[in-house]
Amino acid sequence: MKIGLFIPCYIDQFYPQAGIATYKLLVRLGLDVDFHTQQTCCGQPVANAGFEAYGGDALRHFADNFKRYDYIVAPSGSCVLHVKEHIGHFTEDSIGLKIKDSVFELCEFLTDIIKLENVDATFPHKVGLHNGCHGLRGLRLARASELNIPDFNKPRSLLEKVKGIQLVELTRRDECCGFGGTFSVTEEAISTRMGEDRLEDHLAHGAEYITSTDTSCMMHLEGLARRRKDSVRFVHIAEILNQQ
Repeated sequence: MKIGLFIPCYIDQFYPQAGIATYKLLVRLGLDVDFHTQQTCCGQPVANAGFEAYGGDALRHFADNFKRYDYIVAPSGSCVLHVKEHIGHFTEDSIGLKIKDSVFELCEFLTDIIKLENVDATFPHKVGLHNGCHGLRGLRLARASELNIPDFNKPRSLLEKVKGIQLVELTRRDECCGFGGTFSVTEEAISTRMGEDRLEDHLAHGAEYITSTDTSCMMHLEGLARRRKDSVRFVHIAEILNQQ
C-alpha cells in the first residue's frame, strides 16, 4: 500500500516534531510513506469560522495532492474530520468518496487498518491522555461518556502497549479542553476556564506528561500551563509511540 502523509499546517509550523515522529513511526513499521511537498492547509480554520466556501480551493488542492494514494494518514483528528466531512462538497463524487474512505487519523489507522499489536516503544512516565472532541465524537476514536455502548479507546489501547508507561485515570476523561479553534478567540474567558479545568484534572492525578491525538488541543493546554508555571509537559501521541 502507498501512504500519503498529511501534516496539518499548525503541526508544520509549531510542532514539527510530531510530524517527524509520525513519519518515522510509519517507516519503522515497514510502510511505504510519501510526503507530498505541495500540500497546504486543508481549509478547516475558515470553515470553523462559518465560511466553508472560502476553503473550497484548499480542499480541491488537497484532492489533487492525495487522490493517488491508497491511504492518507495524519497526526490530527480535527483535520481528518474536516476533510471527511467537507471534501465531497468541492470535488467530483468519485474523488470525494475515495478520499473520504481513505483518510485516517494516525491512531485510527494503526488500530483499524494495520491492526498493530506490538508498538515496540518505551516511555517510563505518568501520562494523561486528552481525548480531543473531533477525534472522540467525530471520528469515534473512543467511546464518548454519553453513549450507552461498549467501552473502547483506540489511542489509549495503543499507549497501553508502550513499555514503562503509567496512564493516569482522569475524573472526567472526555471533557473538552476549551480550544475549539476560533472559539478560543471569540470566547476567550470561557475557553481559558475550560482549559484550566482540564489541566487541574490531569495534575490532580499526578500526570508528568499530557498527550493527545491533536496538537491543537495540546497547544491550548500548553499555553495555559506555561502561564500558570505548571511543571507538566506535553507530547503528541506519535512521539510516545516512536520512543525506543
